[in-house]
Amino acid sequence: MEKVGFMLFLAMVLCWATMANSASRKSMNREAAEDEDDIDRRLRLLNKPAVKSIQSADGDIIDCVDMHKQPAFDHPAMKEHVIQMEPSIKLPSENKATKVESSKPVISQTWQKSGSCPRGTIPIRRVRRQDLLRASSPEQFGKMYHPHSQDYVANSTLNENVRNVVINGTRVSLPYTKDRDQAILVTVGYNYIGASSDINLWNPNLDLPDDFTTAQIWLLGGPGNKYESVEAGWMVNPKLYGDKQSRLFTHWTVDGSVSTGCFDLTCSGFVQTSSEVALGSALGPISSEREQYQISVGIFLDPHSTNWWLRLTNNLVLGYFPGSLFFYLKRSAIMVNWGGQVYSTMVKKTPHTRTAMGSGEYSGALHGHACYINHVRIVDFSLSLKYPEWVGVYSDEVYCYNGNNHRDGYVGEPVFYFGGPGQNHFCP
Repeated sequence: MEKVGFMLFLAMVLCWATMANSASRKSMNREAAEDEDDIDRRLRLLNKPAVKSIQSADGDIIDCVDMHKQPAFDHPAMKEHVIQMEPSIKLPSENKATKVESSKPVISQTWQKSGSCPRGTIPIRRVRRQDLLRASSPEQFGKMYHPHSQDYVANSTLNENVRNVVINGTRVSLPYTKDRDQAILVTVGYNYIGASSDINLWNPNLDLPDDFTTAQIWLLGGPGNKYESVEAGWMVNPKLYGDKQSRLFTHWTVDGSVSTGCFDLTCSGFVQTSSEVALGSALGPISSEREQYQISVGIFLDPHSTNWWLRLTNNLVLGYFPGSLFFYLKRSAIMVNWGGQVYSTMVKKTPHTRTAMGSGEYSGALHGHACYINHVRIVDFSLSLKYPEWVGVYSDEVYCYNGNNHRDGYVGEPVFYFGGPGQNHFCP
């Protein structure tokens, strides 16, 4: 009798286990189906109907999308927005001699060798399923990593409350940037309505899958860590783009990248007006010890529309960050930075990431070896380009990445060199 009872009990346990396993499989299948639905919805939102598609030799697909159907207009606040086809003022410019000898301007993108987009359309790099799968979630794709999302660890090598630079004898505090190292040239002291420079193009080494590295300009406004910013330059970001090529990028935020903003056209924000250049597409040729190449990047406020316009090499006006995105930057910026940054969960920690900044060489290697930013300019309300009156150099971890505003001799303007290899004998 006891044996029969035990057998009945065992059968019931097996039945319950089978039912629980079945329920678990159904739950997992349901969650997987929901994830697939989220990815499909996000892909439909990001990839607009194309008038024409171009297969690039580097594997990218460039969709030529009706300018009025670009992602900027997905935001409810942009539904009634009328595209501004050109600035209402003439953007400031100057005849400039190249300050770094044997450097060549470049804005070539690989996809341009395979075709062009018709007038009235803009080229958009197509987002594919594998791109979204690399992101922490479909909604997080294209966004700057949340600077406060990870717990502060005990072996951090930097006090984040002591980020300041001395400019004109005054100690200036810089915004909080957890998980990011910077080597930058900084100017403050005025209201800025534009900035520009020539940025040397390299292809630095990446270490960890979530790391990225940039060379850029960014203009900032607003209080402390909840700053607003507009940024542009080149970036190597395999998590976003799927490879380790140097690519043209833009970024904006209104809260220090805590919850707003994105790269390129991956959310409602930047409005593109040019059919010639694709954000997120690879740039070339890349600099080497034998040849130096650079891109020109300028960001300027139209004081009438309050839009921030992006201008590239050969005075190509790419589009604008709408003034409606911002509160403080509607009027001006109060800080401009030029230089590089490395994002990694393993900066300011031991062992440090091996992701490089710039060319991977320290700033002291100078021309032909270190990455440079040349012909640094700001614009104030005189609407003329000028070298900043006051500048300072700041580096988070000088033994990992550093900056040097170097002048040859006693005449001429300085050139800002920056970069570094990341982890090395001095940066453990």
